[in-house]
Amino acid sequence: MEWWLVLLIIFAGLIILMATGLPVAFTFMTVNVIGVFILLGGISALPHLANSLWGGIASFVFLPIPMFVLLGDILFNSGIAMRAIDEIDKWLGRLPGRLGVVTLGVSTFLSVMSGNSTATTALLGQAFLPEMDKRGYNRSLSIGAITGTSGLAMIIPPSMTSVILASIAGLSVGNMLIGGIVPGILLAVILLCYILGRCLINPSLAPAYEVKKIPLKVKLGGTAKYILPLFLIVFAVTGLMLLGLATPSESAAVGVIAGAILAAAYGSLNWKMITSSLKSTTVVTVMILMIVAGSKSFSEILAYTGAARGLGNWAVNLPVPPILLIIIMLLVVGVLGMFMGVVALLMITMPIFVPVVTILNFDPIWFGILVLIMTEMAAITPPFGAVLFAMKGVAPPDVTLAQIIRAVVPYIICDLVVIAILMVFPFLVWY
Repeated sequence: MEWWLVLLIIFAGLIILMATGLPVAFTFMTVNVIGVFILLGGISALPHLANSLWGGIASFVFLPIPMFVLLGDILFNSGIAMRAIDEIDKWLGRLPGRLGVVTLGVSTFLSVMSGNSTATTALLGQAFLPEMDKRGYNRSLSIGAITGTSGLAMIIPPSMTSVILASIAGLSVGNMLIGGIVPGILLAVILLCYILGRCLINPSLAPAYEVKKIPLKVKLGGTAKYILPLFLIVFAVTGLMLLGLATPSESAAVGVIAGAILAAAYGSLNWKMITSSLKSTTVVTVMILMIVAGSKSFSEILAYTGAARGLGNWAVNLPVPPILLIIIMLLVVGVLGMFMGVVALLMITMPIFVPVVTILNFDPIWFGILVLIMTEMAAITPPFGAVLFAMKGVAPPDVTLAQIIRAVVPYIICDLVVIAILMVFPFLVWY
């Protein structure tokens, strides 16, 4: 059977099963079982599938996943993160678009914890939109700040999405995490400049309001108590990797220990917080590892049938510049990202795209960062971006979908600008 026909049948099966509402993990498991049964010799081949599933997750490289989830749960359940955000808010004073800037910071933190831009948007919409309305903020600015920044932390470490992408694509987790630092900061700065610039040019979008004056001594004390200690966690998670003193797994574990120490120092380390964090971490980790296991078997089926190799050879022999193929693959990610979740998208595309990228002699880490940005952008791209509908669900009844779409267009442009910069200057993905 031709490789393209095999690929078409597999993808048709995936799409049909996903359309029925079957969870992503079980969708890929079903395709894997059917594929192994047909291609590798019936029932006698199923033990091979079981071994493949176990081999897909029985690896030390997956340890950062539960560690990052647990770290986020500790910071959230102990109240450490919210205290830090409150202290940052005190320093902003009468800064133009103050609430928009705060939203950017909170969105980044929540995205790191949840890895779900849709859930982040729903939470921020409920928490910040009424307050922005009360302060007289223009709806376009407030809605855009909430929806347009919701997926920023897919890139900035500790990013669980980066770990998942690296695991699915067979890339170095450490390189993937470190490689996202500069692009993530670049995107954050561009978004911040846009919010501040728009408010400076048109102050009526974010009217100034009376802010309680806080003595410098109080602000400095709060910063020393609640903000500076967080750099201990930042150093534990990224600094140790950058210095070559620890692997990603070891850095993630040290980060959890640092988070627990901070929680204990603030008097928040209690049995209720610990059990709540562990339960949440267990649920999320099991879900992710089931998906990763399914993706590993899926990659093996693609390799066995020759579909991945056939697609790679076809792409290499196309009479077009290699960079155009990269752009086409990113566009495919963007289109698919409007219809499905991040993990499902990565599972479908990365096992096929990464071998092609490698054959074309591009850096797969660089391509992975571009995919993360494109995935984040797809979630806010009309007409089907999932984040748009999440925002519509929590916004006041008088807010239309058209208003939401108009509000996110500048943020889509910001994402495209960052992608263009990284394509022109690939060395910015430094690791």
